[in-house]
Amino acid sequence: MCGVRGLTVVLAEAKPARLRAALSLLAAQAALGGRARLYLHEDAVALLGAAPLAHASDGVHRAAGLPDLAGLLADARELGVEVHACQTGASMAGVGLDGLAEAGGLLSLLQALGEDRLVLA
Repeated sequence: MCGVRGLTVVLAEAKPARLRAALSLLAAQAALGGRARLYLHEDAVALLGAAPLAHASDGVHRAAGLPDLAGLLADARELGVEVHACQTGASMAGVGLDGLAEAGGLLSLLQALGEDRLVLA
């Protein structure tokens, strides 16, 4: 879809339900043809280190025919959602970002924002 403004969502805390909402919104954005980026800020980066990435409501979602949290992340990436993570947050959480997210910070996020809408989750 031509002319769709980009959407960047900043996840500010390590809450799986907020991650699910952010990924759902960004997957819809990507499906519409717009740029979709998730930025995990500081404490939120710890979610990437959870093995497996899961949420208490995963069973309910699967029963309703929806993906669990790990599946939603995979689906979102497949649709083209970019995942970026705070370098400091990764260091604090002891999370290696190889293959999980692009390392960066708020400065690089804002430099690349362009005309994207910015949402805090």
